[in-house]
Amino acid sequence: MDRPYDIVLFGASGFTGALTAAYLAAAAPPGTRWALAGRDPAKLERLGLDVPILRADATDRPALADLAARTRVLATTVGPYVTHGGPLVAACAEAGTHYLDLTGEPEFVDRTYLRHHDLAARTGAKLVHACGFDSIPWDLGVLHTVGLLPENVPLTVSGFLRVNGRPSGGTLSTVLTIAGRPRQAAEAAAQRRAAEPRPKGRRVSSRAGGVRYVGGWALPMPTLDPMIVGRSARLLDRYGPDFTYRQHFAVRTLPRALAVAAGAGALAVAAALPPARDLLRARLRPGQGPSPEQRAKSWFRVTFLGEGGGERVITEVAGGDPGYDETAKMLGESALCLAFDDLPERAGQLTTASAMGQALIDRLVRAGISFTTRG
Repeated sequence: MDRPYDIVLFGASGFTGALTAAYLAAAAPPGTRWALAGRDPAKLERLGLDVPILRADATDRPALADLAARTRVLATTVGPYVTHGGPLVAACAEAGTHYLDLTGEPEFVDRTYLRHHDLAARTGAKLVHACGFDSIPWDLGVLHTVGLLPENVPLTVSGFLRVNGRPSGGTLSTVLTIAGRPRQAAEAAAQRRAAEPRPKGRRVSSRAGGVRYVGGWALPMPTLDPMIVGRSARLLDRYGPDFTYRQHFAVRTLPRALAVAAGAGALAVAAALPPARDLLRARLRPGQGPSPEQRAKSWFRVTFLGEGGGERVITEVAGGDPGYDETAKMLGESALCLAFDDLPERAGQLTTASAMGQALIDRLVRAGISFTTRG
């Protein structure tokens, strides 16, 4: 694919986008042809990076088509994706350009599959969503765990998150967008279930887990991640003939568990009411974020328990600040992986596990995110 750029980062003027741009500037190998793109070149110039700057607005379809045709990989941080992401992913599917984003929105993932999977499969474009904390630790952590278990047997994996960090303004905006579109999300999910072929002779079940006590309290975690893990399991035979995944948020004490449940419930109720959504949006706008000192104190740890064929394994994926620094690292390394690594030929809407797999795990380990086995 002979094009002027290896990678274009779209939307680098936002907080996470700027961190991703800085990461690429530091981590991209010499000779990498990459550029920044967005609707306001002046904001991108203020980042102070010695790379080309391209102008394109998320609503300008001709400009996005031109942008996609000029690069091999296009990564975007412009969300919420269900309102801002459609034209760009369409341009990438048409141009055969590999596409990456940070979405945590199930509706957007479903609509992308319905509208663009078949075309992308024909043009060779890999459309890979959720390339940040949503959902790389889960998707690649499960892939790592499955690889340590016997082949061709039923497998069960459970994931448990412990985290010290705060959500980004963009993440909050995404949560509020999802809460305001339950009907549209349900319709997209139903349409996808009807349209997407299921693997013959194989069963996959992947969703948030129930409340459990396992030396601490494990609470349901109804995020995008189980959907992504399930998609990987349907695409990859290595997950076995009968695969089950459950995801949890882990806390040590009952009072903390009750506080987390109450807080999540209150946010869900408030986000469902338009006046409350507007107030919450005003409290933490996309583009804002914590200081480097605050981010340095943040961390995440996801523990996986895998069982199958009479064997049991415990693995862990861990890193620093999940919402910002590590998300920028994950998106940056995903872009570099798609641009330069020897990867499977499959195309269409994929996942990090099915599109990049071990190659991306190796990159993240070299970049400081740990994938370990405890037993």
